[in-house]
Amino acid sequence: MMDTYTYGISLEMLKGNSESSGRAPTTRAASRKSVPPPSNSNSDKRSSWQPPNMPPSSGTSDLIAPRSEFCSLKANSPSMQNTLGLMARYAPAEVTVTLMGETGSGKDVIAHTMHSGSPRANGPIVVLDCGAIASSLAESEVLGHERGAFTGAITSHAGAFERARGGTLFLDEIGEMPLDLQTRLLRAIDNRHGRRVGGNVDRAFDVRIIAATNRDLRMEVAEGRFRQDLFYRLGAAIIPVPPLRGRLEDLPLLVPNLLADVGKPNLVVTEQAYAAMRMHGWPGNIRELKNTLACAVAFVDPGSDVLDAPHINSVWRMPEEWAPQGVEQLPLGGQLLERIERAAIYQTLLQTEGNKVRAAQVLGIAVSTLYEKIKRYRLGENYAEK
Repeated sequence: MMDTYTYGISLEMLKGNSESSGRAPTTRAASRKSVPPPSNSNSDKRSSWQPPNMPPSSGTSDLIAPRSEFCSLKANSPSMQNTLGLMARYAPAEVTVTLMGETGSGKDVIAHTMHSGSPRANGPIVVLDCGAIASSLAESEVLGHERGAFTGAITSHAGAFERARGGTLFLDEIGEMPLDLQTRLLRAIDNRHGRRVGGNVDRAFDVRIIAATNRDLRMEVAEGRFRQDLFYRLGAAIIPVPPLRGRLEDLPLLVPNLLADVGKPNLVVTEQAYAAMRMHGWPGNIRELKNTLACAVAFVDPGSDVLDAPHINSVWRMPEEWAPQGVEQLPLGGQLLERIERAAIYQTLLQTEGNKVRAAQVLGIAVSTLYEKIKRYRLGENYAEK
């Protein structure tokens, strides 16, 4: 189980360090906050920026004060309010930030929100999926390449650092990055410039880096799967992202937005429905919640605008024969996460009349991923071949 103590960064520990030493808990991050941006073309558009909803600090203990709102994010739960408090302090800075939390807990949303609340909001945010980079193309993805640099390079390509110039580079799932690519990334972070593959021109990198991982990077370092020097570059400012089971008070804030995402923005959710959701363990976090809601709305009668507990519970009472074959059985409150996902896909395909492009949009996954899951869960030839 992952919590704020997994990475040795609880709010109480930070406050204790701050109060006992008389300085901010992360001196490197604090010192960078006081440095104004350089006066170049990229910083001109950020010169009039002000931190959103930022009250004046009255002392070191206020540096990590919990917040109920930051930019577009709101929270009722203490754990998420602590996270928003850290976001509010780190967003204005140029310091590299690493988000640590379980899969599906919303790290990508937090990264985009921090970008929106930073001086670089007018610049781009470029997402680099570190776990999906082919080793042969790793350097090209990070630094770019020139035409003819290798077989198949028929055009020039700007790397992630170039494309994020003046904005934010979001390194998603940094813990999945191969060791050889970690070396190239470390060099780019340290030098803040580099050359495209096959090029001879040094290009400056003006980016702010936000990384995310569902792994304990300290353990990864200890087991030789993650470079220690790269961890030191990324680990100065860590923001823990709580799992959904640790922030159930936020369900009334999350559910309406997720219902809008699945095309049902006008449904009224009863307190009984919220009570049913609070009884679940949510090992898949917000991603599982969204898929559960996508399935639950299929049980709402036509003409009704109420989502009630029976609709939620119906998702978790699917027939036993629907459990996928060859998948490790993981009991989740008497049910299976895989069964819930299968039910969500099945009901969404029914709702969209087999339109897999629309179904993939509702589920928030790629069409190719949907085809794979249709095959994996044996949803039938009709859906698999259309």
